Amino acid sequence: MAGNEYNRSKRDFVRKCLALPAAMMTMYRFLPETASAADNRRPSEKLAMFQEETPRGVKCLLCPNGCILKEGEISRCNNRRVRKSRLYSMAFGNPCAVNVDPMEKKPLYHFLPASRIFSIAAAGCNLVCLNCQNWSISQTRPDRTRNYDLMPDRVVKEAIKNNCGSIAYTYSEPTSFYEYMYETSVLAGRAGIKNVAISNGYVNPGPLKKLCTVLDAANIDLKSFNDNTYIKLTGGKLQPVLDSLLIYRDSGVWLEITCLIVPTWTDKIDEIGRMCKWLSENGFSDTPIHFSRFYPVYKLDQLPPTPLYFLNDAARIAREEGMKYVYTGNVPGNEQADTSCPECGTRLVSRQGFRIISNDIRDGKCSKCGREIHGVWS
Repeated sequence: MAGNEYNRSKRDFVRKCLALPAAMMTMYRFLPETASAADNRRPSEKLAMFQEETPRGVKCLLCPNGCILKEGEISRCNNRRVRKSRLYSMAFGNPCAVNVDPMEKKPLYHFLPASRIFSIAAAGCNLVCLNCQNWSISQTRPDRTRNYDLMPDRVVKEAIKNNCGSIAYTYSEPTSFYEYMYETSVLAGRAGIKNVAISNGYVNPGPLKKLCTVLDAANIDLKSFNDNTYIKLTGGKLQPVLDSLLIYRDSGVWLEITCLIVPTWTDKIDEIGRMCKWLSENGFSDTPIHFSRFYPVYKLDQLPPTPLYFLNDAARIAREEGMKYVYTGNVPGNEQADTSCPECGTRLVSRQGFRIISNDIRDGKCSKCGREIHGVWS
């Protein structure tokens, strides 16, 4: 390689590393002492909960992709396959990422602030986002990642051992490892541990309603408010995600929403305005919304980071459309991360990165005017 080309490649590599959010750079740090890494990489199969036989093959009923698979074929999410005419999940008890995180990293700002959450992920995702920051685990199969031997009961034990009051199903798309998430959530609930899904919301109503019976909180990525953009950017559609938001709303699961602003893709003020208007008119005005800064990564590494002024414009539009708790993130030192009372404007929670500096919410209410501050605070 010529000297100039080498130096340019080196500079590009350093630039991309520096651009990665701190959350990405620490994601795989934690290793449970009692969990062994599997060297054979064989998937742990579990009979899929949602399937039906059709003349063309076995149909997966879990998400809107509606994969119909013949013997030996693998689903679009990369972790379901047909064996002996039955559909099996390849991701059960074999997470490829395990960590202890601060709750604010998810991001969840109105759910058990300053608490620790035990985070797990298995390989796979039912979308193919061009901007995926975790593509190395979301766009591959469980038999191609280095995994940990961590069955549902051991996940709960590790959470308790590490003083975590919650378990997060995160990093990749937890819908794709639904059975693992569901069974772990059942055991966690019995042990008094909360369950949190960090998801793209691309799931069918039936499976989601069942999941909501064991979930306590969720953060859903609303990637665009334009169906054409959704298809081109993620391979999915908008309406199923909106339907999921309505189900979360009606189920009593605490919900927060994240919108990643991708330059030239989702940086459309009129679309953000329509999105926030829809949210406000459909019962989500008290739902925290996080506008997150994009960094060049994966198949969109040629794009620049989201301009800070656009994040501020998006936050302003959201407030104008009636959203009461609006945040910006992935901009260390420049976040709009504090929680203020929608009634009197008093700053109630001050945050710096993933740390809580102060919290003046008392019994779920503003300490100054007494207004209810929506969330799960203790």
